[in-house]
Amino acid sequence: MLAWEILFWLCVALLVYAQVGYVLVLAALARLRRERAVAPAPAGEPPTVSLVVAAYDEEAVIARKVHNALALDYPRERLEVVVASDGSSDATVREARDAGADRVLELERGGKIRAQDAAVAQSHGEIVAFSDANSTWEPDALRTLVGAFADSSVGYACGQVRFVNDGGTNQEGLYWRYEMALRALESRLHSITAGNGAIYATRRASYIEVDPIMGHDLSFPFNMVKRGWRAVYVPQARATEKMVPSLEGEFARKRRMMSHTWPIVLRGGLLSPRGYPPLYALMIASHRLLRYGAPFLHVGALVASAALLTTSPLYLIAFVLQIGVIAAAFLARAIPLRPLLVARYYVLTTASVAAGLWDWLRHGTPAGWEPAEGTR
Repeated sequence: MLAWEILFWLCVALLVYAQVGYVLVLAALARLRRERAVAPAPAGEPPTVSLVVAAYDEEAVIARKVHNALALDYPRERLEVVVASDGSSDATVREARDAGADRVLELERGGKIRAQDAAVAQSHGEIVAFSDANSTWEPDALRTLVGAFADSSVGYACGQVRFVNDGGTNQEGLYWRYEMALRALESRLHSITAGNGAIYATRRASYIEVDPIMGHDLSFPFNMVKRGWRAVYVPQARATEKMVPSLEGEFARKRRMMSHTWPIVLRGGLLSPRGYPPLYALMIASHRLLRYGAPFLHVGALVASAALLTTSPLYLIAFVLQIGVIAAAFLARAIPLRPLLVARYYVLTTASVAAGLWDWLRHGTPAGWEPAEGTR
């Protein structure tokens, strides 16, 4: 029984730390550490920027995206809008050109990462910014995002994306607000551990070509740190993006994301501490590794509490609570009340981590990509 007790308490302790303790540790460290001085924007003209939009069959939204980019509060002569069509079979290329994109690349299908690589190679900005085709940037977003590079130590910066939902069941917005709070603390203390695809930028000098199945969102920040750069979060640089409307669609989206994440974790260098300062190593272990280990920790806690049912009322209560959350997740399909939907969101997104691992181990991860259901 001792082994079961050790397993139970270890799993519970790691889960509580990952979900609650880590943010408290960051908040305490932030209070102890003096705020980093923000470098003033250099005098004169802002740096030249190439804004890259990788697109696959985005005819429904690409013109709106190009118009949004051209309307940004940034000197037009210093902004280059590049659309990289990843083998689109629809009118994406024509729509992008008609909307006024400075450069439209017609590429063979090779995946989002290779489309972005091609756009970087054929563009000219000192700063290379990236956005999804369905993201809408606020007018000052680019100027604010680029301002982060006034600090010569910054190699990567991502902005704040707000997900909007037109009445669906998805609860991603709740999680995302928590994630953004963590990201702000990480950035204040050192560097963020992950970004987002809706609004981010790098110096041309710090851009990295990664394996085409390994997305920029996770692979760029830690690789920047390993190379001596900082990866920062700029919450004042804002964008909006339509989220997947249903919880089931969100599960499918995260499952696909995790099939790209696990190769980064297990063979892409994230696990190797070489090049990490101690504080950043703690962030990676707490925010990334424990987060991705959550489904296995939950299974461990559930199995251990089941084995210990008759030894103490505490383990009986723990078992009942865990089964109750799972039951609430199933019940949410028939009774879509907010508490039940939150339980379903947590169960499905946690399960998606293990499902993504299974998909990658079973049949690998393709470099190709398609828009998530209901986001256009």
